[in-house]
Amino acid sequence: MSTTEPATRQPPIRRLPLSGVLRVNRPSDIWFKPATSVAVAATLVLVPLLVIGRSELAMYVMSGAFCALYGHHLPYAARLRAGVWVVIGMTAGMAVALVCASLVHSVIALIAIASVIAGLQKAVCDATRIGPPGHVILVFVVSGTLFAPQELHEVPFHTALTLGAGILGGLIALAPALIRREGPERRATARALEAAAGYLVSPDGAGRRRARHAAAAAVHGAWQSLLATGKPTGVRHALEHLVLHAEASLIGPSGTSDPDRLRAWARQVRGRGPLPEVPMPAGTGDELLGVGAEREGRRKQGREPLLRGLPRAGSPLLPIAVRCAVGCAAAGYVGLALGVGHPYWAIVSASAIYQANVTLTWHRVLQRLVGNVCGVAVFAAVVPLARTSVVVLAILCIVFSFCNEMLISRNYWLGSVSVTPMALLITEFAHVRPAGELITDRVLDTLAGVAVGMVVAILITNRRTGGRMEQALGAAERATDTAERVLASATSSAAELATARRRLTASLVVLRDAADTAAGEWWQRALPEERLMRTEQRAHRTLAATVRRQGLARDRHLIEEQRT
Repeated sequence: MSTTEPATRQPPIRRLPLSGVLRVNRPSDIWFKPATSVAVAATLVLVPLLVIGRSELAMYVMSGAFCALYGHHLPYAARLRAGVWVVIGMTAGMAVALVCASLVHSVIALIAIASVIAGLQKAVCDATRIGPPGHVILVFVVSGTLFAPQELHEVPFHTALTLGAGILGGLIALAPALIRREGPERRATARALEAAAGYLVSPDGAGRRRARHAAAAAVHGAWQSLLATGKPTGVRHALEHLVLHAEASLIGPSGTSDPDRLRAWARQVRGRGPLPEVPMPAGTGDELLGVGAEREGRRKQGREPLLRGLPRAGSPLLPIAVRCAVGCAAAGYVGLALGVGHPYWAIVSASAIYQANVTLTWHRVLQRLVGNVCGVAVFAAVVPLARTSVVVLAILCIVFSFCNEMLISRNYWLGSVSVTPMALLITEFAHVRPAGELITDRVLDTLAGVAVGMVVAILITNRRTGGRMEQALGAAERATDTAERVLASATSSAAELATARRRLTASLVVLRDAADTAAGEWWQRALPEERLMRTEQRAHRTLAATVRRQGLARDRHLIEEQRT
């Protein structure tokens, strides 16, 4: 397809919406897993300190306990690999922060160091998709440590505390594997079935297009989860059959699937009982050969090195990382000018708002501002109770860490209402400051962080999002060409057709994400919207053709079986 078509001009400054930003949504289907993990990890690392009377060390062990928050959306084999890197990153960041805190005594220099580290952490977390919670926890740990008093001879011991607590947190995140080995794959499959059912009952128009994209993304996520695992098992084979049904419902002709049946299957998959016995048409075994071949190819290729996923020159992630570093520095210096002696909260607030584009960053600004102000009010209410006993202080930190994960998937601002008092209470273990002074500093830091951070997001452009969209367009067109060649060939196997179909679905998911990101960015070059529309329409027609082709193959197989 020609790529020289005229692009659609769009205003360089897009509208920043207010409606719906603070809307409370349904919680994540796994909110209780990170919430329980971090609460258990925090309890296990804080109790020994309380017993021996060394509560001033709580900051170092709590930093490691936060490693329990990561990887809960991943299969356990992938979660183990991700957890190792999270613990290494957390420990390395803590070590650097401790050394700098002991050697550097200039607040101006510390702000610069914290900002550079925040930009690096943002880049690595975005590139490796190690989240949620992504880089925010890492920035919080490093920035807070940089501005805490530290002696050089204490660095090894404090670093070891973080490492030990991080290993414990990672093991707690992996603990459910002892009970339900395929739990993440089952949840991913259930999401795909539910999303496909939602698409089937969605009304025509923009809502149906959004439902289609959500269903395609859920199906793609289910395949990624199943293909990321090790040896295939009976349970995983059964889940693959169910994902095929969800995929066929998404791209097949209207009315060919029953949404109630898909939802019933999803409920069974989420449960602890046996998986539903799905009646698969003849020829499915050949179709699943493509799944097996792709899994085997991944196994032979080996695990992708971490450095291969890091952003390079020309990557659209680099401007976001630059925004984060510059925004954190500017916010820190503004906080310092406002009279805050240790303006690390301004740095954390600035780092937390940066999302994929300016529009989403604006959403996070409002959510962060509202959540932090409410969180400061909660802290003011509980701080008298927290100062009655170090045990009460520890209990409150554990409770707020649980509540944060319980609320944050409903809306980010709700999570901030819990995480703000928790972060403030953690500082109480080592040093008690007047509550009024602490509250004032946090409010000023929050205002400085979100306001200055938003200004930097607007000033530092990211035109590379348009380039990413064009690359995604090219990839989708090539995937469509490949699928059409497989369709046109009389000798193509069902496995080849299934593989081409999955790759085309994956390219459409990436394309829609790239298009949505580019549409929310300011100072953007003209976007090829007409080409985007035609590419998506052509790809969807090709996907439907693959389903019809597989249906004909199955029919022929049934006829041959009846004749014999």
